[in-house]
Amino acid sequence: MRRPQRPSPPADDSGIPAADDTAAPPRPGNLPAELNDFVGRESELAALARSLTESRLVTVTGVGGVGKTRLVTRAAALLEKRYCDGVWLVELSAVHDAGLLEHAVAEALGLTDHTTRPPRAAVVEHCAGRQLLLVIDGFEHLVDECAALVRELLRRAPRLRVLAAGRLPLELAGEAVHPLATMTEGDALRLFAERAAGVRPDFRLTEQDREHARELCRRLDGIPLALELAAGRLRALSTEQVLHRLDDRFRLLTGGSRGALERHQTLRTAIGWSHELCAPAQRLLWARLSVFAGQFDLEAVEYICSGPDLPADSVLDVLSGLLAQSVVLREDSPAGTRYRMLDTVREYGAEWLAATGDTERLRRRHRDWFLGLATWCELDWFSPRQAEVAARAESELPNLRRAMECSLESPQEAHLAQYLAGTLWFLWVGCGRLSEGRHWLEHVLEEETPYDSSRLKALWVLGYVAVLQGDPVGAVSALTECREEAEAAGDATAAAYAVHRTGCLALVTDDMERARGLLGDALGRYRELGELNSNVLMAQVELAMATGFLGDAERAVAICEEVRDICEDHGERWALSYALYVLAYAALERGDPERARRLLLESLAISHGFHDLLGTVLALELLALVTVTEGDAAEAALLQGAADRIWPSVGLPLFGSAYYGAPRARCQELALRELGGARYAAAVGAGGELALDAAVARALLAQGDAKARHLPGDREGAGLSAGEERLRLDQRA
Repeated sequence: MRRPQRPSPPADDSGIPAADDTAAPPRPGNLPAELNDFVGRESELAALARSLTESRLVTVTGVGGVGKTRLVTRAAALLEKRYCDGVWLVELSAVHDAGLLEHAVAEALGLTDHTTRPPRAAVVEHCAGRQLLLVIDGFEHLVDECAALVRELLRRAPRLRVLAAGRLPLELAGEAVHPLATMTEGDALRLFAERAAGVRPDFRLTEQDREHARELCRRLDGIPLALELAAGRLRALSTEQVLHRLDDRFRLLTGGSRGALERHQTLRTAIGWSHELCAPAQRLLWARLSVFAGQFDLEAVEYICSGPDLPADSVLDVLSGLLAQSVVLREDSPAGTRYRMLDTVREYGAEWLAATGDTERLRRRHRDWFLGLATWCELDWFSPRQAEVAARAESELPNLRRAMECSLESPQEAHLAQYLAGTLWFLWVGCGRLSEGRHWLEHVLEEETPYDSSRLKALWVLGYVAVLQGDPVGAVSALTECREEAEAAGDATAAAYAVHRTGCLALVTDDMERARGLLGDALGRYRELGELNSNVLMAQVELAMATGFLGDAERAVAICEEVRDICEDHGERWALSYALYVLAYAALERGDPERARRLLLESLAISHGFHDLLGTVLALELLALVTVTEGDAAEAALLQGAADRIWPSVGLPLFGSAYYGAPRARCQELALRELGGARYAAAVGAGGELALDAAVARALLAQGDAKARHLPGDREGAGLSAGEERLRLDQRA
């Protein structure tokens, strides 16, 4: 299974007690697990290992299907221990917009950056000073942009090494290029036999079959993809029959330009042969599946690809046939069972779809399905299925991007791109994708359209994103335009959202009286409209914050308790995390740190689960104050250090707000009084070394489990807090 993974906490070799000292921490990185045995290529693996010792950029080149991806991921896995900060795989085959290149790299590295800086800056900053291996696969369609990014990364991150795989080199200074040949006859035969046994467990190479298989491997030039497709045919044919039928297809499908490499023609023949052996319905579905980007699910296939010539109720059987022939692959993900095609297989299908003249119709059906999916997700975000919606939207992001790209190709349909970018506000804001969201929102708003509602929604969402990124100028511009145009058009809903987000901007810029007035106005407008969703609940939470900051804690608590009740009634979790933050703040002010901790731990777990970096770091900041109030100054300072590391990816720390900054200032004052300057600085520095996942995992340890953070059997450390233990170990070192 291949899917984006959040980074694991880095190994801690500094002697700092971990939550569980009985097991080694997982090594950081996102390499996918191998689903079957890696066959052969020993000399190539050894050569790559040597090159990565001598060169900081190594590129494996070769034709499609020759095994570049499998080779580099295998090499990276074998060399994983060399890189203390992990091995990270960036798959670019599904990224068609060059503007999303840096977003894809940031996503692969597990970065969430809410600031207005370009994603490239966040990636460069993350890699600088780290010893990691970046594996970049499928970059050929973005070669110029990818080369520029890799050049900058190598210049700015001296301990970084890059292992790339593509159909052509990056052509950068110092690049070591490894053209990947097809497999040797012996390795090809082993691969064919192993994959054949996977298809037919009783398969054995008899002496007669061995000769047929050897000839088949020669005819297919030892191309791994071709061999695997051939092995897939053994479900129905003998090795000899496969060879004879392949012979026929070689004579039939030897076309292509005269200047094309023979291996390209051979691979095309192998795929074309598999295509010819498919039933007509399977060929049709293969072609239509080419409109998808990345993964897809059965429901989408049934809607997009069905028709009079392929009834919806037959799609599952036809898809099962393609799965059996390894044309389509099945993958299990957090969003459920999904499918994908190899890029080379998809490209072949796209050529057949173009030949039928049906490409534009299928692309529009694809776009319409994902418009509907986004609409459903937005509605279902305010429901007990919120986590399911987050997982679904994450897995469908490549298809959602393609849907926006399709709509932008025609000025008459640009409003659909605006609608889609605005409707996905929950993905941009609630799931930690502010930077990419801003990219799309600004892009779609460049188009002038007569559809006011779509444009206005994109405007207020852009303003919201800008507020959270700490960009008041951008926020004011978008929200003012939205409100003025909404009032002129009589769009009361868009006007309400514009007022709401303007109030949110006043809140984070310390204009509390104005914030309270605007947020109260927005809530009144929502009531008149009958609007109730996560945004409305956030308006209530923000009103509670402004009210509490102005001294009316009792009213703030009442508002958030009401929000809590509504969240429980509707299964809403994201807005609940912010309501819990306010309730924890009030509990601490009332002298009940135990209740404040319980509320904050729940808030932190929810925010981190959604990858909401703002909610996560706010909870950590307040949890630090709770911790020092409970008497553990060193651990409180450590949590502050952890928050310090997160804030640069969010925006201006604590929005530069005196109100939001008050808990931090109070915590710092108490911790300094207890620890003194040197020990406080050491504890903050120790927290700054924790990666996000590690910091959250540490914070989520209950106070009663503090002993778990000590080294087992260390009597000298008995009775010390986790922070004190860290400092003691630092001093001992």
